[in-house]
Amino acid sequence: MDATPPRHLSPRKSPRQQRALVTLDAIFESTIQVLLADGPHRLTTTRVAERAGVSVGSLYQYFPHKQALLYALNERYLDRLAERIETVCEEQQGAAAAEMIEALVSAYWRAKTERREVTRALYRSAVELDNEALLEAFARRVDAATAAMLASASDGGGSDLALVNTTLLSVIFGTVRNLFERNLPEAQEANIREQLVILCRAYLAARTSVPAN
Repeated sequence: MDATPPRHLSPRKSPRQQRALVTLDAIFESTIQVLLADGPHRLTTTRVAERAGVSVGSLYQYFPHKQALLYALNERYLDRLAERIETVCEEQQGAAAAEMIEALVSAYWRAKTERREVTRALYRSAVELDNEALLEAFARRVDAATAAMLASASDGGGSDLALVNTTLLSVIFGTVRNLFERNLPEAQEANIREQLVILCRAYLAARTSVPAN
């Protein structure tokens, strides 16, 4: 993610060799497992190191404390989420707007719900982090990808494309987050996703039918 973390949350070093990358993956996955088992308040670097099968000293080579570890975990999660959105937006270039919206909603929904317990744990872990720069970097990437996709729509993007793009993303992201915050049953998910697509398509249709000033 193209964001400069606050100094106190910066990693001590970045992995360069394959072995170090494998170690870092193990640390991140173990952090997730400790979050799921014990919650963010009981998570410690010692617990993570033990679950990852590495020494605390090895973990400290990268992360000076718990908050830096959680920041890096959230950064990796958002980076991968942004990559998935960018990929689907590239694949949908030149399609009809209605098809774009369905593909975007499906991709984001799938990314958030395929490991729903992890998504919920990361939402909780981010509460105490100074992650404003991280979220802004994520938003810039997503805004650029979705705006370029909508601008290429075969049936036209309509007027005020930047506003339309921001509104659509706010509705999509907000709906999915609400799903987790309210802990809605999985049985309702398919219906809610379908309604979200209908809502976004109707909004797009209304916008494209309004002549530009």
